Amino acid sequence: MEHGFHAFFRHYHTWRALLRRIDPELGFLRPVGGYPVISREWPAEDLTGLPRVAPFNLLALFARSPSLGLRDLLRSDQRRAAELLAYERERTTAAFDDVPAAGFLAALGMSDRAQAMLFEAFARSFFADPGALSAAELVAMFHYYFLGNPAGIGFDAPATDHHTAIWTPLRDHLERHGATVRTGTPAHALAPADGHRWRVELGGEHLVTRHLVLATDPPALRALVAGSPQLADVAPGLAAKAAALPVAPPFAVTRLWLDRDVAPQRATFSAVSREPTLDSVTVYSRLERPSAEWAARTGGAVVELHSYACTAPDAATATARMRDELAALWPETAEAGVVHVHERIAATAPTFPPGGAAARLRVTGEGRGIRVAGDHVDTPFLTGLMERAAVSGVLAANDVLAEVGAGPEPLVAGPQRGLLAGLLPRPR
Repeated sequence: MEHGFHAFFRHYHTWRALLRRIDPELGFLRPVGGYPVISREWPAEDLTGLPRVAPFNLLALFARSPSLGLRDLLRSDQRRAAELLAYERERTTAAFDDVPAAGFLAALGMSDRAQAMLFEAFARSFFADPGALSAAELVAMFHYYFLGNPAGIGFDAPATDHHTAIWTPLRDHLERHGATVRTGTPAHALAPADGHRWRVELGGEHLVTRHLVLATDPPALRALVAGSPQLADVAPGLAAKAAALPVAPPFAVTRLWLDRDVAPQRATFSAVSREPTLDSVTVYSRLERPSAEWAARTGGAVVELHSYACTAPDAATATARMRDELAALWPETAEAGVVHVHERIAATAPTFPPGGAAARLRVTGEGRGIRVAGDHVDTPFLTGLMERAAVSGVLAANDVLAEVGAGPEPLVAGPQRGLLAGLLPRPR
């Protein structure tokens, strides 16, 4: 699916290992370049090109950032700021899971500019307003993507559309190995079957299997469990957790085919700070082949606008708001004509609200023969976004492999503890 720009970070070891099955050299990926955060109020921040090892990356950020100065460092709550360098799963969760990320950021004591340009834009990229995101999840993701990431914050993206680069080759790969891939076939209900197996109702037909992996987005899992009343008797934990699975606010994505190009200095991808609706903008005509070919023929540009926690009532309203906000940031787009538009608004992403850590689904243990996978599923080591989906999927597959006596697929985890982990007392 393409529903907003996806960054293929270089420490996504499991996701990249899966993709190497269709392209061993990952030749369809290309570097995107910088990761600027832009604002109509302040100069842009670029989060790339920093040292890869903590604390040198954080020190370099302080040294070069136009948003962070000596005054910010001196006025900050340095003990609270040190928590960003002290990620440790159990301690961080116990100390900060109940705290909203917005409260944690406010307590840092940084300037409003530093909060907006460096922390809030990062927090919103997890499809939630900082007030509705667990501070423990924010600290974990800050460690995973920045402070504890030996690969650096650089990332790649497919050089063509996802259907061509990823999903069609993956389907071909599976079918070559004897799999049956069925799309457009909704699963409506689950029920236990004889022999410790599961019956999956597909609307007029069914499948029976011993090994079941539920790799869905949160609303689909909630609907599937709601339509499966017998689950409460045989897998009560799964039924209860799935019924209460939190879903992020709607996200809106609008792709515009414009009749003129944007200014040459515009980055391929930009995060956006402090706009009411617009959270990121991607110039697809500088990113993927079909869009680049269209722009070369017409002299136009293909631009995608994304709102991560959108308050607009419908897609058309979201598009109008994001276009107005883009025009304030990139004035050359104000008079651009729209040749074609594709827009959608949906609420399918997971979210990690304050106080929710204990209720997260796990890959195994939720019901005999059932495994759960997706970017909403808790994993035994720190992961995020696409990598969390990939890791949970491989963990599910490894559980099946273990049951049939086959060896596991190896997994690679990055640093799981921050530089100051174990050195700080638990916050009061």
